[in-house]
Amino acid sequence: MAPPVLESNTKRNIAPSKFYGFHSFGEPAFPLSLTGAFRDNIRQFLRQCAEPEDYDLDGMPIWCTFLVYENRGTVLPLYTVEENVKHSDRPFCDYCRCAGWSHHFVSNRKYHFIIPGNDEWNKPLNEDAFDLQTHLLHGLIHCNGFGHLICINGIEGGSKYICGREIMDLWDRICTTLHARQITVEDSSRKHMMDLRLLYGVAYGHCWFGKWGYRFCRGSFGVKEHDYERAMDILSSLELDQVIDDFSITNGCTYIKQMIHHYRDMSKTNLVTIRDLFRFMLEHKPAAPTARYSTRISWSGRKLAFPTPIKRCSLKLSTRLALRKSPLGKDYPTKCRKFSNVAANLDSRWPVRRLEHVAEVIVEALKEKKAVNDGGSCGMTRQEARDAARLHIGDTGLIDHVLKVMNNVVVGNYIVRRAVNRSTKVLEYTIQDSKSSKEAYLSKIPELIQAHTTGPGRSVCNDMAYLYRNVFLGYPECSDSVKMAVQMILYSKHFVKEWPFRDEDDDSLRFICRLTMSSIDLNSDSSCDFPPREYIVVPLYATIGDLKVAIQNAMRETYCVMEKLLVTEILDMEGLQDEEVLFGIIESGRELWVRGCGLDLENDLRYEGGTEKWTVRCKCGARDDDGERMVACDICETWQHTRCSGIEDSEAVPRLFVCDACCSSLAPVQTQCSFTYNYDSYQGPLMLPHMPEVDMGLLYCK
Repeated sequence: MAPPVLESNTKRNIAPSKFYGFHSFGEPAFPLSLTGAFRDNIRQFLRQCAEPEDYDLDGMPIWCTFLVYENRGTVLPLYTVEENVKHSDRPFCDYCRCAGWSHHFVSNRKYHFIIPGNDEWNKPLNEDAFDLQTHLLHGLIHCNGFGHLICINGIEGGSKYICGREIMDLWDRICTTLHARQITVEDSSRKHMMDLRLLYGVAYGHCWFGKWGYRFCRGSFGVKEHDYERAMDILSSLELDQVIDDFSITNGCTYIKQMIHHYRDMSKTNLVTIRDLFRFMLEHKPAAPTARYSTRISWSGRKLAFPTPIKRCSLKLSTRLALRKSPLGKDYPTKCRKFSNVAANLDSRWPVRRLEHVAEVIVEALKEKKAVNDGGSCGMTRQEARDAARLHIGDTGLIDHVLKVMNNVVVGNYIVRRAVNRSTKVLEYTIQDSKSSKEAYLSKIPELIQAHTTGPGRSVCNDMAYLYRNVFLGYPECSDSVKMAVQMILYSKHFVKEWPFRDEDDDSLRFICRLTMSSIDLNSDSSCDFPPREYIVVPLYATIGDLKVAIQNAMRETYCVMEKLLVTEILDMEGLQDEEVLFGIIESGRELWVRGCGLDLENDLRYEGGTEKWTVRCKCGARDDDGERMVACDICETWQHTRCSGIEDSEAVPRLFVCDACCSSLAPVQTQCSFTYNYDSYQGPLMLPHMPEVDMGLLYCK
């Protein structure tokens, strides 16, 4: 029987002509050797390794590469979607803004790499493909080589047999083959209610993605790299004997002591610090039976002979930490954002209050249907939600604009979700009471504690979760530095991997070229102090004039504001003629500064951060958008974190908000507000209070 993905293609008269091994795809020189910049490599990749689909995604062309997962004899699709920003309804990049790349010029094209969930392999990509968090893989790379890993879902995230490590290996090989420059990821992954960036940070000194070279990019709430590194040192060097001593005054002291002694007895080496303990527990895996499968695949005519796996023995659940790009477990909601915060960040012609009004109308319609169909289907299709909103709102464009972002958002006391109904196979909107969802999550805590009544060692995962919860999130008050260090790491979610410039050993010359500041009208926008750096490849026999044309064409193809760029000169080569050959004049691999004219600095598609200008000035030290919830002062219009302003995540932003600085200028402050550390170990890391910037100094008191 043919795999579903191939059955779907044969129905559209598409016979795949090429197959690539899942575990070997992207290895050096396989399936092809690319030596240019990403903007050129991606086009060559699509020509030689992908086949165009006979449909598009809202006008965006789609290509498919067929990968064979050898251990199962399964063929899965790797889709590549080319998004032209000029025709996109979301030309700016939210991921760039949160990663600190708001100043990047808008690239002409974005490329989405998507492997859908197992049940979607035989279906075309739908209009919500860019928003779904159920893909096994979704990565985005701008044509300038900068990109973002949006989501990865392994075994626990919905994959039937491909673990997160294997998918991550594939993504890393793709980025390396195509010569990506920098890729960011927001690490909110969790395992058994444990944040992996904290768990792996303590055990190995880096996050889970650190195994592939991802390092600290930026922190939220003003956390800097030195804060992150110092916090990591404090936690990893915490001695186990000191932990036992600090917990001697608590009720859980006996069990924690038993657990530490248990794993010390199991280890062949001496476990001294908390890093030693957690690394041993992560690497200690019970032997699991294996299964053998036939991997023979043959293509005959228009049907693929797909052998049935030969299972030798039953498989048990592995203890390997499969990644899920989600901050919470399956029974707790995916990370949600306040709709008001989402609406404020939309590049919309409608004011935020109109967007919020539409969202409230849609929620009321969902509540009514849920009340009518109590116990039955309470979801509404896109058309049903649209029709219900039309009864109160006449602007259909406004309704459609809101429906596009109504997924995992909080409106009032309700969470609005968008997912495919398993029975009808139709995309539906549903609501859920946010309070009941949280209560369901917290109700699992006693089960975790109960699992330890029979003593440590029966479940390594449960033992780790117990230590994580009690040691990291519930450390006694005698050590504030531990709590602060935990908070610093949890506030560090953005990581980045950079591929260094490579000058290949071939018959081409490569340069790093960038525009001088004099080429850019600084009077129009003083924030433009990061001219783009582009990789240029020219033949060995190229002239200076050829190099100018190559730089000019590369910049034009890459950035919207440079479509009419004219390169006038290359610094340090002003006295040379355009006909002179480069070889022997300039060494390959150098960085060149060029001067040009013709930049369209009035273009709306200028910076990835969007057209709106904002000023962030928060008491935590943040000076730029870090992706956390913010509120703007109605007087000075500066933005700051709601949490730093005393507004809890569960609270609505007040309609009138005045920051402390403006309050002080309007009326003298009579009492000095102080920050208190009100730690509730049952709220989880997302409810951790924030510390003022001055308190960070406690991390350095040893």
